[in-house]
Amino acid sequence: MDLTISIEGERLSTTLYEKPQNLYLYLPPHSSHPRGIAAGLILGQVLRIRHLCSKQEDANEHIKQFFCRLCERGHEPSTLIPIFSRAEDNAHAFLRRNTLVEYNKQNKSKVGEPQKLFLHLQYHPEDPTTHEIQKLWHQHVSQPRNEPPLHTLESLDGHPFGPTWLIVAYSRPLNLRNTFSVRNIHNRGREISSYLSDK
Repeated sequence: MDLTISIEGERLSTTLYEKPQNLYLYLPPHSSHPRGIAAGLILGQVLRIRHLCSKQEDANEHIKQFFCRLCERGHEPSTLIPIFSRAEDNAHAFLRRNTLVEYNKQNKSKVGEPQKLFLHLQYHPEDPTTHEIQKLWHQHVSQPRNEPPLHTLESLDGHPFGPTWLIVAYSRPLNLRNTFSVRNIHNRGREISSYLSDK
């Protein structure tokens, strides 16, 4: 649970709950991760705080603490302020949406929706960026020059031939913990259960 609930008069009041032992070890700016990771973290956390806190002053205090913790991890305030501003606009826009409209949007028929193709890559900072990959996809596969777009092609049965939306999904490479984990180290000698079966 990440929520503290209290009763104030005839209303429920909610605010964010954070464990006292939390070290808040957010990714530092020099970490080998895609550049959008930090922005995604901020956008998601600000939305989470605004959504869970019923009082604006509580939300403001939690967002201020989140900003200070990122600065303590090495992020520059001049870099964070524009992202936090965008995150606030995104959170307010999301929370203003009508619940019924959002429900209908999520449960509408999927007929006619674009087909998705997932490209799974192991992240490396020297690889082409997502933008470059998407550009190549559109130029050479999805919408090649002087060729019909991929989504207009049909199979022999008359069904759409291929996907129209490419999603680039990254996974992190293995680190030392994954490599030298106890469960991955093979113990030498016979297993203990083999000695019991000899008796």
